Amino acid sequence: MKAFLTGATGFLGSHVARVLADQGAELRLLVRPTSNLKNLEGLKAETVAGDLRDPASLEKAMSGCDTVFHVAADYRLWVTDPNDMYRSNVEGTRAVLEAARKNGVKNVVYTSSVATIGFTRSGQPADEDSPVSLADMIGHYKRSKFMAEQIALDAGRSGGMRVVTVNPTTPIGERDIKPTPTGRIVVDFLKRKFPAYVETGLNLVDVCECARGHVAALEKGKSGERYILGGENLTLKQILDKLGAISGLPSPTVKLPYFVAYLAGAVDQAVSGRILGKEPRATIESVRMGKKKMWASSDKAERELGWRIVSPDAALRRAVEWFRANGYV
Repeated sequence: MKAFLTGATGFLGSHVARVLADQGAELRLLVRPTSNLKNLEGLKAETVAGDLRDPASLEKAMSGCDTVFHVAADYRLWVTDPNDMYRSNVEGTRAVLEAARKNGVKNVVYTSSVATIGFTRSGQPADEDSPVSLADMIGHYKRSKFMAEQIALDAGRSGGMRVVTVNPTTPIGERDIKPTPTGRIVVDFLKRKFPAYVETGLNLVDVCECARGHVAALEKGKSGERYILGGENLTLKQILDKLGAISGLPSPTVKLPYFVAYLAGAVDQAVSGRILGKEPRATIESVRMGKKKMWASSDKAERELGWRIVSPDAALRRAVEWFRANGYV
């Protein structure tokens, strides 16, 4: 297999690249001139310069590859220019699929997100068939990923090319280099910046297992279908308690009412985002998203891909150790 991979310099993409390399795949990795290449250290792979927003560079870089893993995405919950996020996530996905078609690529695995799934406030785990629409998407990240996913699903159902979509829940583990919003929860906890918590929930998945799930989707997934790659459904308080047990630091005991969290997000967004030009630690949209527990079921992936639910405890420990060892704390 000669695989073309986007997003390999990032968190999840670097793990997908290493799983593929371990299985003997020949790798060609798309990198931008400004990319931090730390996550590629020790990885046997060819790198090519390009950008999701430059279709010509994608078509050239993909030449000769028979498989594509499109993992790259602009994953931020606050942006100064939302149009830039849509160019990367939506138009970038369209460009990757078009470049694959022109190069005669046989198989594409597209990395979507659990953010596109239809969650409710009841806390009942959602699945691939839960009712959802673009109107349900809160914030530009969710909207852009939902729009991109529709492009990938349509491509997989058109019959011209095999395209399988995977929906990771909330990956956790080592090499979260930016870090992602989830990684920032760990970093903030280790920095003792978590004096209180809100009543919300996430599904945590070990990033290494999630990467292996991408390969399983390539091998067993159905074109035009999507598969949730998830782990354990946990409240935020349970996650913080686990981090406390791993790190030896105290877990917060104060639960913030929703309206207090909303006001805090509004203030942080106004001061940090609009006045100081920095990314806020909390935003109005992130607080609104937290009203729904993002709990999910991976039953479909278990049935069709051989997916296994694995406890996130080991991944949380690896994340803590990696952030500490690499100077984030």
